[in-house]
Amino acid sequence: MNNNSSGKSWVIICLLLIFSTLILSCKKSNEKGIPFSYRAVNDSDTALLRYTKLEDNRFFGQYEVIYGQFRKDSGEIRGIISGDTLKGSFYYHSYGGGVLKRYPIAMLKRENKWLLGKGIISIYMGIPSFLKTEPIDYSNPEFIFEEVKK
Repeated sequence: MNNNSSGKSWVIICLLLIFSTLILSCKKSNEKGIPFSYRAVNDSDTALLRYTKLEDNRFFGQYEVIYGQFRKDSGEIRGIISGDTLKGSFYYHSYGGGVLKRYPIAMLKRENKWLLGKGIISIYMGIPSFLKTEPIDYSNPEFIFEEVKK
């Protein structure tokens, strides 16, 4: 009888562990894959940012800058999330068409807003990136993105 009750306890403990693991893994997966939408306005220019967090602290999404009413740069962004910073590349077609271009992008999160950073760009083997020896400046951002609630 004693052997039977210890067997039942073992089964219950295993089931609880499996159930706990499933709940925790579902909670983690819910944090990933959620799309976020942000919008920023600077005078007559508007920027739209939509991105999704992926595994391994990566992100991908869409970024569009509309200059006044007549021209825009729109395309894809992707990169790495490091704490409160998004760093990556913006692949876009200037004026909504033409040759695909690549531009480095960095944003810092402050008080639930994303600040677009500025930095010195270097080009190595045709790939533009921010110079690692110089800090990215977030003090006077061209765009301050606020979350768009659906």
